[in-house]
Amino acid sequence: MKRNAAKTEDSPGTRATLNRREFICRAAAAAVAGSVLYAEAMEAGDSKPRKMTIDLVCGNLGIAANQREALELATRHGFESVGADGAYLASLPDGIVFGAAGLPVEFRRDQARFEADMKGLPKIAAGLQRAGVSRVSTWLMPCDDTLPYLQNFHRHATRLREVAITLKDHGARLGLEYVGPKTSWASRRYTFIHTLAEMQDLIAEINTGNVGFLLDSWHWWHAGDSAADLRALKGDAVIAVDLNDAPAGVPKDQMPDNRRELPCATGVIDVGAFLTALNEIGYDGPVRAEPFNQAVNKMSKDDACAATAAALRKAVSLIGQSRS
Repeated sequence: MKRNAAKTEDSPGTRATLNRREFICRAAAAAVAGSVLYAEAMEAGDSKPRKMTIDLVCGNLGIAANQREALELATRHGFESVGADGAYLASLPDGIVFGAAGLPVEFRRDQARFEADMKGLPKIAAGLQRAGVSRVSTWLMPCDDTLPYLQNFHRHATRLREVAITLKDHGARLGLEYVGPKTSWASRRYTFIHTLAEMQDLIAEINTGNVGFLLDSWHWWHAGDSAADLRALKGDAVIAVDLNDAPAGVPKDQMPDNRRELPCATGVIDVGAFLTALNEIGYDGPVRAEPFNQAVNKMSKDDACAATAAALRKAVSLIGQSRS
């Protein structure tokens, strides 16, 4: 099952102190690197310049890094944005814009845990707002042992509406991700949301005006969703994007969720069509790799970032070349 790795977290004992001036300088350096990549894309003749950014989320790559280390890695390897750690940013007097932050609320479990996490959300949301972070994302469990679909749907709508209202009070939008592999949604007694259409129903039920999609090429492909489905969305309905490829030679309905490939590694998933559709609707947010790949996890931090940056650059170079 998909782990909640959308945040770059610091443990209290290892968090490094980073003063505001140093923090902004390093973030600015990352922005400069991003502008260079944008210029390169223009020189390459992109017919419609992309607004989406190549994003680094260290946890997705099995890299343990605090916010400062993530910024340094992003700068060194030419990423255009970096995942935001809400708890870290809440400790800063001021900040800078990042990619998307993970949701620090466990809404999938018991009510007591949900209520306890909700108590801390306003402070974290305020920290994100001070830093200019307006995107928060999380994923949904696609099955349940005890709750049938409608009961689970209503519980998710109720809890996530409460989350969304708090985030909205602090100028943030919430992106929700469906999990598509059959090995995931068929692993428990009752299935739950695992397609784009089902997620649209949940977003409509939440109905706060600031909830949209965290889209992943991996789940999009597993769900049987199409580029046409993406083109039917509005650009501002997409909050964040994860980009992955699938292993070659494995039957689709036997693929576990936690064994993926870097974008463009195998060509099993048409990431070009996926990104082209998102570019056509004007998506302007972060694009992160989330391969859950053992080979990547065993690399050094720099090697993993270098391989990921190269894969993402290759993927975005396909924008406009594929339309299905």
